[in-house]
Amino acid sequence: MEKVPLTVKGYAALEEELKQRQQVERPRIIQAISEARSHGDLSENAEYHAAKESQALNEGRILELESLLARAEVIDIAKLSGDRIKFGATVKLVDEDTDEEKVYQIVGEPESDVRSGRVSVASPIARALLGKTIGDTVEVSTPGGGKSYEVVGVSFS
Repeated sequence: MEKVPLTVKGYAALEEELKQRQQVERPRIIQAISEARSHGDLSENAEYHAAKESQALNEGRILELESLLARAEVIDIAKLSGDRIKFGATVKLVDEDTDEEKVYQIVGEPESDVRSGRVSVASPIARALLGKTIGDTVEVSTPGGGKSYEVVGVSFS
């Protein structure tokens, strides 16, 4: 089984989602199925079919979360330091074409969210950044074409 790198916060978020799905969603869906069954003929019962589909999706996500948590390799970013970019680093970049600043934290795949500035360690930008230091220039292939960034900051917090 392949290990899944996660930050402490990412691991806690997955645990919380699992708990929510098991202790809140599962009983709610079971109640909805029971209620829909009481309406009679199941072959034409839209509420029953919707509740069963919801149950299948929820149970699938529970299995996925349990697998991720079992394979998790939790990395405490607070214990990391240095000037080289690695997993957990928060990196400040300047787009060399537009002088626009961007800040990204390199995190595990399950906790990545580009809108929140968290990029997966497996993403093209993270792969290009790993091992670099302040002052380095990185070339990243994006769907919109190549981008060039200068690394202007690296921190672990």
